[in-house]
Amino acid sequence: MTVPLPPPNRIYLLRHAEAAWAEPGQRDFDRPLNEKGFGDAEIIADKAADKGYRPDLLISSTALRCRDTADAVYRAMGLTLDVRYVDALYNATVDNYLEIIDAQDQAAVMLVGHNPTMEQALEALIGHEAMAGSLAGGFPTAGLAVLDFDASATAWRLTDFVVV
Repeated sequence: MTVPLPPPNRIYLLRHAEAAWAEPGQRDFDRPLNEKGFGDAEIIADKAADKGYRPDLLISSTALRCRDTADAVYRAMGLTLDVRYVDALYNATVDNYLEIIDAQDQAAVMLVGHNPTMEQALEALIGHEAMAGSLAGGFPTAGLAVLDFDASATAWRLTDFVVV
């Protein structure tokens, strides 16, 4: 596992908001957000925008619950936000997430994805101790981790963790 180095200089990791249970015969991939999830996605997107957290590029899993979450961010950030949907983020490994981040040349990149991979990516970037100290209860739905690269330490650090 290779931890990405800048660019990007800032990484946003956003776990999709709470999803509905699958209907009989419905694929996991096609589960939308539930009512709470839609509200939480709007709240977290607005909180991020209010704090000035604006990625240059948003990369989202193509799963419906991630697209629903990404849509809320798009509305909150403005219609100029570059959004890309990537199939490889669904059922991906932590290495896939890190490779996708590492392949970007924008200053700030947001991934909208799934747990447990989102939590594993955060841990890979900031280390086990920082992860355990910051998120003892795990990575919640609609949680947004904001990471900045600390050039003096040549390491990523968790700058903020925004929750609903």
